[in-house]
Amino acid sequence: MRKALLIVVNTMALVFAAGAAFASGVAPEVASATASATAIGMAIAAAGCGIGQGLGLKAACEGTARNPEAGGKITVTLILGLAFIESLAIYALVVNLILLFANPLIG
Repeated sequence: MRKALLIVVNTMALVFAAGAAFASGVAPEVASATASATAIGMAIAAAGCGIGQGLGLKAACEGTARNPEAGGKITVTLILGLAFIESLAIYALVVNLILLFANPLIG
């Protein structure tokens, strides 16, 4: 638990430091709000994708336990579904990085 908290604090510190470093010519309040919003947005996206992957894995394990002969088809479908869910987290990361470093909302 302590290690996870340390990772979260370290990540937040890096996000805030990067936001302040790359926000030249922008009001500090806007840069700080953008950095906070991107950190919270990525946390929500990662949590949602983690829950989705866990539920998918749970269903695949239950399906394989009920019908072991269908294990191969279930595994293929599971891997494909996990890849789609993971791509959602990557899209959220890209959007958050765009907002953090090349903010189109600040004119």
